[in-house]
Amino acid sequence: MNCSVPFFGLVGRDAQTDDQAAGGARVGSCSAGDESTALHYRVLYESTPAMLHSIDAQGRLIHVSDVWLATLGYARDEVVGRPVTDFLTPASRNYAIGTVIPELFRVGRCVGIEYQLVCKDGSVLDVSMSSVVERDVQGRHLVSLTVMEDVTERKCVQRELLAQHERLRVTLDSIGDGVIAVDAKGRVDYLNPVAERLTGWTSATARGMSSEVVLRIVDATSRQRVKSPAIRCLSGGAFTDAGDHAILLGRDCREYCIENSAAPIRSASGETIGAVLVFRDVSEKIQLHREMTWRATHDRLTGLLNRDEFERHLQLALDGARAGKARYTLMYIDLDRFKLVNDAAGHAAGDRLLKHVVGIIKRFIRSDDTFARLGGDEFGLVVKDRGIEDAERVAQRICETLDSFRFHEGVQHFHVGASIGLVPVDTRWPTAERILEAADSACYAAKAAGRNRVHAYLAADEVIESHREDMQWVRRLEQALDNGQFALYWQRINALGRDGGGVHGEVLLRMINDDGKLIPPGLFLAPAERFQMASRIDRWVVRHVFEFLTIHRDKVTHLATVSINLSGQSIGDRDFHRYVHDLMETMTIDAHKICFEITETAAIINLNDATSFFESMRARGVRFALDDFGSGVSSFGYLKALPVDYLKIGGQFIKGLVDDPVGQEAVRCISAVARITGKKTVAEFVETEAVEGLLRDMGIDYAQGFLRHRPVPIEEIFDAAIAPSEVR
Repeated sequence: MNCSVPFFGLVGRDAQTDDQAAGGARVGSCSAGDESTALHYRVLYESTPAMLHSIDAQGRLIHVSDVWLATLGYARDEVVGRPVTDFLTPASRNYAIGTVIPELFRVGRCVGIEYQLVCKDGSVLDVSMSSVVERDVQGRHLVSLTVMEDVTERKCVQRELLAQHERLRVTLDSIGDGVIAVDAKGRVDYLNPVAERLTGWTSATARGMSSEVVLRIVDATSRQRVKSPAIRCLSGGAFTDAGDHAILLGRDCREYCIENSAAPIRSASGETIGAVLVFRDVSEKIQLHREMTWRATHDRLTGLLNRDEFERHLQLALDGARAGKARYTLMYIDLDRFKLVNDAAGHAAGDRLLKHVVGIIKRFIRSDDTFARLGGDEFGLVVKDRGIEDAERVAQRICETLDSFRFHEGVQHFHVGASIGLVPVDTRWPTAERILEAADSACYAAKAAGRNRVHAYLAADEVIESHREDMQWVRRLEQALDNGQFALYWQRINALGRDGGGVHGEVLLRMINDDGKLIPPGLFLAPAERFQMASRIDRWVVRHVFEFLTIHRDKVTHLATVSINLSGQSIGDRDFHRYVHDLMETMTIDAHKICFEITETAAIINLNDATSFFESMRARGVRFALDDFGSGVSSFGYLKALPVDYLKIGGQFIKGLVDDPVGQEAVRCISAVARITGKKTVAEFVETEAVEGLLRDMGIDYAQGFLRHRPVPIEEIFDAAIAPSEVR
């Protein structure tokens, strides 16, 4: 309570009125002059245009002004004589009874006491009151003379400002960004808790200090000191965004990657009176971005660049070579015999071997060279400022070191080497992809020459040119598989005697070129075999033949067998076996009409897998033909082990058969063995009636060739029902 400021008050009513109003006994007496004076003061008191009241030492109201009554909504006889605390809120009442009234009558005055008054209608007013204690006009009793000011509106504004301030404080304390407020000279006014934590300064300690002392920022790349964004904002009078390339140096020597910005604070007149600086710790985000970038550009096993990132670096080297800034040479490194390690010791051992190999190769490269894992057991290396001869010496040393290296896995010891293709990075290459293809071709040539050696690219190299052509076929085959650019044809197989068992034929594959022309299988199947794509092609053929037979099952009742060629890769692929089984489970086809043709060589090489596939398929009713029979040196020896139904005699025996006595004896021999073992024979490449007649005389069961039927689209298989084979 402040009782030091003097107060101008008014004197109260006479004692008689006081006593009557209070309901007590009259105390003393007064003269006519006193009564006149009292009346004068009472009239003056009541009519004064202010909120006034007087209370006695017991806190009872003695006088109230008209304004007091009008403001609270009472009549005079409703309030005089009642305790003044009846008109206060509970909190103000406790304050008045416990502190204000006793202190007022003890000290004699008080100033600026804030109460809350309750009006008759229940509304509440905020008032500020000041009082002085004097004797009444008779000089006998102590009474207070009080004036009050209605401060309700001001208190509402204050409360709203306090609430806004509290909300702002809670907000600033709660947000995850650091906030620093500075004045017009760049001196710190305030730091929120996040700013305190990151800078290492408390708000109280930093207040009044330059923001450049509190917020020390350096460039993330150059580590050069950066001017405070708040200072730059104040000098320019505009919003400043410093981006995300800054590092905050905390007072505790910690460093944080931050994004920060600053905005000016302006007065109502538009004058810049300060700035607010906002910054956030993005260290985790930057670290996560770095990790994601690393994962996107590096091989997780070896830590080397991956293929995509290597091609980007290779393109930069190519651009640099074109501009004459530096010399580069590309090495394509492919490990030899790596698959043996995976097959014999498992992929985990293979991974460990790759790490060893990477460590060996790293011994021969410099910091400005680019080394990457291109996939599997293939690596790329771009060496800088080395000509082709110097690079060839380095590549040769890599080959020699890897050749002498022995990888130990348990009791097993493995010897791996490397074949390396070299290509100078120069202006002849339009793109990184093209030069990488050339290096791959050179590496292929190194393998073809005996492995564990280096082969430098030469444009006229026949081996490289052959490999390049194969790679072009690989791309075209990939495109054909993705876009369905294959077509199924079929060729009829004619019975040379009385068959009566329906129509026989073989499904043939054609590839559709971009211009719509057909490409025969002799051009694309060899590259497909070399690049392990034959099994994928076989899957396409089997699925589409099965779908065709399922869709048209009511139209192909005249068919006895539909032969489908399978590659050696499919025979040795257990996944392919399961694939065919699954198709038969899901499609409604007559398995007895299916005959798989397999070359004799493929069956012998994959004898165990072939036998397993034969037996599982034959259990479903599928038949088998051994294609190109007689071309192998042990043909007859394997007949007992291979449960096939047909022997297809190779074309090398049939062409020119009329004038080839050796071929005739071979065909007779095959026919005799087939009869003994209960198998049917089919002669391929029958193109003349003379050959056909000779085969009939030798006891061959079927003939296939251009003489009786040229391949047609598979849809024409329906015509076979009304166009029976010509049998002579």
